[in-house]
Amino acid sequence: MMPLSPVEKLRGFLESAELGEDGRLPPERELAETLDMGRTALRKAMAVLQGQGVVWRHVGKGTFMGDRPVETPTDLNAMIRRTNPLEVMAARVAFEPEIARLAAVNATAAQVSELRNCAQKCRLATSWRLYEQWDNRLHRSFGEAAQNSLLLGLLDTMTAVRRAVTWGRRRVHPERPPREHHSFEEHDRIVEAIAERDGPGAAEAMRRHLRSVEIKLRETLGY
Repeated sequence: MMPLSPVEKLRGFLESAELGEDGRLPPERELAETLDMGRTALRKAMAVLQGQGVVWRHVGKGTFMGDRPVETPTDLNAMIRRTNPLEVMAARVAFEPEIARLAAVNATAAQVSELRNCAQKCRLATSWRLYEQWDNRLHRSFGEAAQNSLLLGLLDTMTAVRRAVTWGRRRVHPERPPREHHSFEEHDRIVEAIAERDGPGAAEAMRRHLRSVEIKLRETLGY
């Protein structure tokens, strides 16, 4: 068997690592030791995954997995202070179905493959934190597949606000998502509608998924 390349090692680590709430990777020295590679090779692998949108870097703060940084943190913080989880859900229901519809029109074969991979990783997650990392990646991949940079930027902003106001809520199942977790089949319906170029079907599947999330959120919050 051929040895894994540095990029493959790093990607494998990211697929199973339970990172902190902000998605920050371990320090470079620690990560290089964990992956048994030199720091130069690690930096090159990081650059490859950064170019693919898997990770992003913040000078002086580290490297992070998932969502890219929002360019206007002051405005973002103001939005976070003004809003609440239910407002965020209402915004998602209004916005993300259109993302799914456009993804059905514009997604490449490689992007559809990535959507399926993310949905499967959600199913296989061994903890809620790992599930949420892949769920975030899946929803961002919907945005990437829509191939509209402005809409993707708006989605990133909404995601940053969502994570700030809803992250850390208590779970009924504390260890990992149950096998019958509603999102699994809902994710599959969205992905397959996109794969079949069914724009209206993708939008409706996304809307139904977000309504299910909203119902669970209301139960959690006691509404």
